[in-house]
Amino acid sequence: MSRIKQFDLPDLGEGLTEGEILKWLVKVGDVIELNQPIVEVETAKAAVEIPAKWGGRVQTIFHPEGATVEVGTAIIAIDTEPAAGPAAEPTGPVPAPSRPEPPQPEIPPPGGAIEPGMIGGPAPGGRTAVLVGYGPRTTAAKRRPRRAAGELAQPAEPMPVSTGPLTAQPAQAEPAPAGPGPAGPATKALAKPPVRKLARDLGVDLAGLRGSGPLGSVTRDDVLRANEQAGSTQDGSAQNESAALLPGPDREQRIPVKGVRKLTAENMVASAFTAPHVTEFLTVDLTRSVKALDRIRSQPDWQGIRVSPLLMVARAMLLAARRHPLVNSTWAGDEIVVKEYVNLGIAAATERGLIVPNIKDAGRLTTRELAEAMADLVRTAKAGRTAPADMAGGTMTVTNVGVFGVDSGTPILPPGESAILAIGTIRKAPWVHKEKIRIRQVATLALSFDHRIIDGELGSAFLRDVGAFLTDPEAALLAWT
Repeated sequence: MSRIKQFDLPDLGEGLTEGEILKWLVKVGDVIELNQPIVEVETAKAAVEIPAKWGGRVQTIFHPEGATVEVGTAIIAIDTEPAAGPAAEPTGPVPAPSRPEPPQPEIPPPGGAIEPGMIGGPAPGGRTAVLVGYGPRTTAAKRRPRRAAGELAQPAEPMPVSTGPLTAQPAQAEPAPAGPGPAGPATKALAKPPVRKLARDLGVDLAGLRGSGPLGSVTRDDVLRANEQAGSTQDGSAQNESAALLPGPDREQRIPVKGVRKLTAENMVASAFTAPHVTEFLTVDLTRSVKALDRIRSQPDWQGIRVSPLLMVARAMLLAARRHPLVNSTWAGDEIVVKEYVNLGIAAATERGLIVPNIKDAGRLTTRELAEAMADLVRTAKAGRTAPADMAGGTMTVTNVGVFGVDSGTPILPPGESAILAIGTIRKAPWVHKEKIRIRQVATLALSFDHRIIDGELGSAFLRDVGAFLTDPEAALLAWT
């Protein structure tokens, strides 16, 4: 069996055929462990980290950052026996030799036979095994510390290892730059569980922080400060990249359409020219909703939880869907599929384009649980770590165009959904209230729906009920629940 093993780009799910290599987390000469993240890949769904299939030394990297690679194409070669001496340098991706095992009924992917059950290999039911236990990245990309020459390598369980000690060879490449923490063995940072969860959600590495709490523990403020600093660095990098995209001699820029933007464009075209859209508008007085949000923010149990007008709109949609179940349905050709659950999509603008992850079974959540789910969803989306599964199965969607100072719009339905609601900016405006002209908080709602399922009467009734809830949420809760 060859000691040099080539790792093919696996099928990351949902029929995706290619991915763009965003960043290599290792380089030639690095000693890696089993399941260590080695590369960050962006698909049409999301950006994910791919773990190593074997431990050993990185022999060859076949594709640079920025390259688009088809599923099943070799992306890296790993020397699984680095202690056995120098190995021949592969000149390019070659089919891997067949393993001396009974033939499997599944057809192996391009690049050679892969062990059943392993990443990219055949699985029961004729499917392809895809990163079981590994989804989108949950932490910032971080290089693992390199072993020094002569240090014993610890084998990863449950892989079988030889009885003698395995000595790591000196690295062939230049040493990795030092991280923000002090040099020496890494120690576990002292932090409370809520702080660890916050750091994990934001992608902040606790090991690189200097805690300001008791006994040097890392506090919530330390994590938030580190996240803001990281965001400033990323913004600076983005500005440098934007400056690099200067017009050519013809004063034109050409931006490749790929990844999330490509998928979004395809979905919008398919939706716009498949479902007959109708859009209705309703301007409502949100003064009482705004006051209700202020009271919620003042509650001790709600401290630290993001509360926005979008929360009230989402709750209004969920309650209105109970009164009008047909709005929460899908056109399936010869039948209409009415859903008894609401997977509420939240449109989020990210650096990679517009994505619409959804909150599963949002109708069963309390208002606080809904607020936490919305905050986590938006935070994960903006960090580029949304899982493909989180963007599948939506039943209706809400989008907030008001954050851009826009009064209204005509939103396009996500494919497979029958209703999407947009809320515009909340402005102070003269309004007739109790037979007198008052200054009130006013906004415009825009509901687009699939006219094959929802006729004008049903769409109008649904939008009316959403508006009634936002006009007087306390009265609506008493009457509807």
